[in-house]
This record gives sequence, structure tokens and C-alpha cells, in this order.
Amino acid sequence: MAKKSKELSEEDKVTETPKKGTKGKKIVAEQTLVTDSLDQVAPVEMMETPAEPLVQEAVEVTKVEEEQTDSISILLESSPEVGESNVEEEQVPIDLSGLSKVDLLDLLKEKLSQGVSAKLDKFVNELKAAFEELFVKEREEALQQFLGEGGSADDFSFRGSEVDKAFNALFNDFRHQLSSIRKEADRQKEKNLQSKTDLLNKLRELVDGEETTLSMSAVKAIQETWKTIGPVPLAQSKNLWASFNALMDRFYDNRSIYFELKELDRKKNLESKLELCEKAEGLKEVEDLKEAIRILNELHEEFKHLGPVPREEQEQVWVRFKAASDVIYDRRKEFFDGQKDVIKKNLAEKEVLIVSLTPFGEYKADRIKDWNTKTKEILEIQKAWEKIGAIPKESGKEINKAFWTLFKQFFHNKNLFFKELDEVRAANQKKAEDLIKQAEELQANTNWQSTANQLVKLQQEWKKLGPTPEKNRDSLYKKFKEACDTFFENRRTSTKDSNTEFDANLTKKQDIIAQIVELTKKGTGLEESQLSGFVAEFNAIGFVPRKNIKEIQVKFKDAVDAYLEKLGGKGGDKDDFLFRLNLNRLQADPNSVKTLNKKEHGIRKQITDLENSITLWRNNLDFFAASKTADKLREQFDVKIQKAEEEIDKLKKKLTILKEF
Repeated sequence: MAKKSKELSEEDKVTETPKKGTKGKKIVAEQTLVTDSLDQVAPVEMMETPAEPLVQEAVEVTKVEEEQTDSISILLESSPEVGESNVEEEQVPIDLSGLSKVDLLDLLKEKLSQGVSAKLDKFVNELKAAFEELFVKEREEALQQFLGEGGSADDFSFRGSEVDKAFNALFNDFRHQLSSIRKEADRQKEKNLQSKTDLLNKLRELVDGEETTLSMSAVKAIQETWKTIGPVPLAQSKNLWASFNALMDRFYDNRSIYFELKELDRKKNLESKLELCEKAEGLKEVEDLKEAIRILNELHEEFKHLGPVPREEQEQVWVRFKAASDVIYDRRKEFFDGQKDVIKKNLAEKEVLIVSLTPFGEYKADRIKDWNTKTKEILEIQKAWEKIGAIPKESGKEINKAFWTLFKQFFHNKNLFFKELDEVRAANQKKAEDLIKQAEELQANTNWQSTANQLVKLQQEWKKLGPTPEKNRDSLYKKFKEACDTFFENRRTSTKDSNTEFDANLTKKQDIIAQIVELTKKGTGLEESQLSGFVAEFNAIGFVPRKNIKEIQVKFKDAVDAYLEKLGGKGGDKDDFLFRLNLNRLQADPNSVKTLNKKEHGIRKQITDLENSITLWRNNLDFFAASKTADKLREQFDVKIQKAEEEIDKLKKKLTILKEF
């Protein structure tokens, strides 16, 4: 067929008012506007003809197809999205006002560990606002303290803690990832727009070109490709579809064999829709309701995009397909009705959690450890609360208020405790600074005996100090130790008499080592009490020359190890005995309180790390399938868990021994 002259653009043709004798073309334009509301529905093609019977037939076809397409849209809108829960859960806001910065950081880590998504944006921003409020409050308190101590506001500098850095790093990483996700979605839409624009250009070339035997297959290929391309930017979506639909109308309108091709196409569409009916009818055998609904949604989407079928078959095919769909939708309705009992059960579970949370509202303790233990317990209750599904709407507000009031009260009491603890630590810091000042005044004094006695007294007072602020604890101790070490180092090198004393001490310690070695060689009459006496005597001897300190300690340790080996005690008993000996030695140190506290902290950290590892390993065991390889892995993990539990028992025994000192 030759190309038509002075053809209108695709957009003009959609809204063109038909001239006299072009009723068929008017119907095409109206059909285009009707189907424009259905994304990517195959257009209904009509051929321009002045014959009145054909016009009437086109009107009837259009009416039936509109009703059928509208029915499909309604069913699709009523069906749940794939992967969504069948019960709409109530989103419960979390009260953040009672949480500390550490609690907020832990909550942020927990949420982000589940993966970054746009639905977390609002919640993360709320966390950030709550965190910033606490940061500003800390900064203001620090400024007021700085000004109260005589400082100038211009000289004030406030650096955030490691918690601040960690929180901000997590928050910035979240923002970066979320921005990347959104940008990638926008880039994909632009790519889709370009792909559809390219298809329009190809379709326009086919419409404007000469008819060939391959034209129909080429247009069909473009239609199929068009359906597979994803969404485009909203601003271009409507015009893009209008252009595509108008070009399709022109394609069929320009060909005299329209009805013959159309009927053939309708027969093929009928075959395809009958296959979809069979698939839909087979879904009643699918036990998983969610999977059945997902597949049915896909079938509806495919049904919607297939073209029209012969007019006499339209109603029958649609009734059959809808009947198969209703079977699945009836099952879904039964499921939703059954959720009523589940919702009541959820309410009962939350009421039980509120009862278990009630004692936390009035909880009081004097030790950080106790507060930390209770905090872990209440956070576990919170996790259990969040895992419970939806509850009746009429009970939601009241039961949520009861839970979060108790939750908030616990953390309010905890904050009061730490506030009082901070005041005690601040007072102890002032005492420590006073002791440092006295020690620094004595460090250059050459009245050796008198000054040494005074410094020893200061060291004893230092041992009696309670806890100081953690951020200043090490620096305070370092200053005090440097002052004491400076004096004793000066005394050590001041006179030959001191060197003679150190040499004598070295000889005494060498004698003790020789006695232990000799007794070990004999191998008779060995007793732990005897070795303990040697150790106590060795530790009681004063300083030795600096150059001999490491050497004498190594020889002493080797001699004790050999004695214990000869004694023949069990491995655990040996370890305990050596641990006690080590603690006895540490007690002679002026800073023994700090050293012992540090050792206790290290042991507790080892226990915590091992317990966390055991929990992780046990969780991993649940994911192993029943196979020979899985059995081997399970045995390996069992061995790891057993060794870790044995190590925990040893560490706990050391803690028990440590409490005796």
C-alpha cells in the first residue's frame, strides 16, 4: 500500500475530530483514550471504513473489551502484592526519649543489619534527631562547666566520643547507600525511556514504510519487547503510551487486510487465553496460598496484555478465567477470616510481655553490671514485642502506651543512676588530681627516706580511690605513676649504696632460684606450700639492678615451672596455682588495684566473646541440612563449642580466685 500523504502525528490523531465519512477512525481514537488508562494493554486496532455495519461492530467489540479489561484491573487491584504479608501489621512508633546514645547506636546497628531500604529512611532520621539532641545537651553541659571553671566561650572545643563517631559513620553510610539505590532506580527509568523511545522510532518507520510480509511479525515483536521494558519517568509515561497507541492504530488503519489479520490474531489470542485459563484452574492444587496468589497475579497481568479474542468467545473465556480466579480469592478470604484468631492471640502475647516488663519499671541497683544485665533482658523483651504481629486496632493505643511507659521508666531510672555515678567519679577525679599534685611536688626531693615514705602513703591513698571518669582514668594514673617513678628512679641511681642494695637483692633472688632448682632435681618432699613460701620470699625482696630485672624474672619463672612439673599436679591445678602466684606478685605493686581491675575486665571480656561465639555457632547448626557433609561440619562446630565452654569454665574459676584478693 502506498504511504498516505499529509498524515497527522500520532498525538494529533488521538484527539482528532473525525470528518464526514470517517466514523471508523473516530472509534479508533476513542478506544485509544479508553485503553490509555491500562498500562501496556495491547491496543484494539480498527480499520477506517465508511460502512455503517462495521462501525456498529467496532462499537460492540470496544464495549465488551472495556468491560473485560476493567474487570481484570479490579481483580488485580484487590489481590495482594507478591512477597507482602497477608495481614497488614500495625506500625508501632518507638519512643526514643528514654534511650541513651549507646542504646540509639545499638538500635541503629540492629535495624541496618537487616539491610538498607527506603522504608527505613524515616525511622533512621528519627534516631538521628534523638541522637543529635543528646549530643547538643552534652555539649551544652560541657560548655557550662568550661565557663564555670573560668574558661572563655571562644576557647571552648568539644569533641564527640567514639559513640558519636560510630553513630555518624553508620548514619552517613546509610544515607549514601539509600541515595545510590534511588539514583540507580532513576537511571534505570531513563534507560527504559530511551529503550521505549527507540521502539517508537522503529514502529514509526514500519508504519510510514511500505507494507511487507514481515510487517506484522515486526510489529508484534515490538509489542512484546515494549511489554518487557520496565517503568519510565512519570512525566513522560502518559505521552509515551499515547504515541505508541496512536502508531499502532495507524498501522492497522493503513492496511486493507485489517479484519482478516485481526481475526487470525484473535484466534491466536483465544488459544493463549485458554492456556491461561487452564493454568489458573490448576492453581487450586497449589497448597501454598501466597505462591498461588503470586502466580495468579502473573496470569492476570498476561491475560490483560493479550489482545482481543473472537467476539463470540469473549464472554465465555472471561467467565472461565474469572471462575478459576475466584477459587483462589475465596481461599484468600478464608485466610483473612482466620487471621482474626491470630490477632487475638497476638494481643494475649503482648499482655504477657507487659506483665513480665512491670518489675523493670521500678528496678533499682547500685552496680553497673546489674544495670547492664537488666538492660539486655529488657531489650530481649523489646525484640519479642516487635516480632509479634498485628493486634486489634481498638486495643493498640492502650496496650502500646502501657508497654512503652514501663520501657521508658526503666531507662529513666538507669540514666539517674549513671548521672549519680558520674558525680561520684568527678569527685574522685578531683581527689586523684590532688594526689598527683602532691606527688609531682615530691618527685624532685632528695630526702630519700622521708620522701619515699610520703610517696608510699600517697600510693596507698590512690589505691583507696573509687572509680574515676573512664576517659581520664588512664591519663590520671599515668601522671601519678610518672611522678612516683621519677622519684624512685632518682633514688635508684643517686648513690652507690643503692646499687649495693640492688646487687644484694639480686644475690638473694638468685639464691632462692638455686634452692628451687636443687629441690626440683631431688624430686622428693615437694609441696605447694613450700613453693608458695619461696614465691612470697622472692616477691618480698626489693629491687634489683635494672639490667638484671628481665633475666631474673625469666629464671624464676622457669624454676617455678620445673618445680610444678615435678610436683605432678593436674593441668588445671597448675594453672590455678600459677594464677594465684601471679596475683600474689601483683599485690606488691603500688598500683595493684588498677592492675587487678584491668585483669578482671580482660577475663570478663574473654568470657563474653566466647559466649557470643557459642551462640553464633549454635545458630549456624540450625541451618545445616541432613547430609554427610553437614554431619562433618556439625561435629566440627560441636568440638568448637565444647572447647569454648571448657575455656569459659577455666576463666570463671580465675574470676573466683581473683575475688579473693
